[in-house]
Amino acid sequence: MVAARTTAPGVGASDVRFAGMIRQITAGEFHAADGVEDWRCLYHLVSAHFPTGSLTEGIALVDEIGRLVDEAEQRILAIDLRGTGVTVSLSRRDAGLARRISTAARERGLSADPTAVQVINLTLDALVGADVLPFWRAVLGYSQIGDDYLYDPSRRGPGFGVQQMDEPRPQRNRMHLDIAVPHDQAEARIAAALAAGGHLVSDAHAPMWWVLADAEGNEVCVATWVGRDRAAP
Repeated sequence: MVAARTTAPGVGASDVRFAGMIRQITAGEFHAADGVEDWRCLYHLVSAHFPTGSLTEGIALVDEIGRLVDEAEQRILAIDLRGTGVTVSLSRRDAGLARRISTAARERGLSADPTAVQVINLTLDALVGADVLPFWRAVLGYSQIGDDYLYDPSRRGPGFGVQQMDEPRPQRNRMHLDIAVPHDQAEARIAAALAAGGHLVSDAHAPMWWVLADAEGNEVCVATWVGRDRAAP
């Protein structure tokens, strides 16, 4: 199939159309495009962070991004607004939108900070990934991609994956996850995790926290505020 470059509005020179469909471009193709110097490829995403002097400045930039997105064919967009800045993540194929966001930021006197973007994934070594992934999907409340990766559908938490381990490690794992959930959702979350192949290690501290483990013994604590109800320092 022959690929044709396009200069349609909202599509950059690094976007490639196949029979009318825009394919995902490589990280190298994205970084070779003009006007995307603010952005960094992180796995399948590109991200840019724009420090602001105030929350008001950040809100103004987000409002402008909203207007730009209305004009573009947007596929992936995540915006993290903080008092200190705005972080934006897009699909690599949205180079045109990335350029327009950078232009909008510059017009407001904002410069990107490439040291402030990252993507964190947690990876669990497992003998049989299919035996443990359903447990972690249930206890994290995540969605699944493929047969070895979970992601937070709200895009707030780190990714979680499993990789093949060659031989068992009989010792207790040295790292576990703590998941704070709404107090009225804890029992449902625990029940889903147990039904997905997990088991209860301890409820000695419930309802502050329960300790669960997957089929290979990797532990996670499901926690609530109940029993911790004190003034914050």
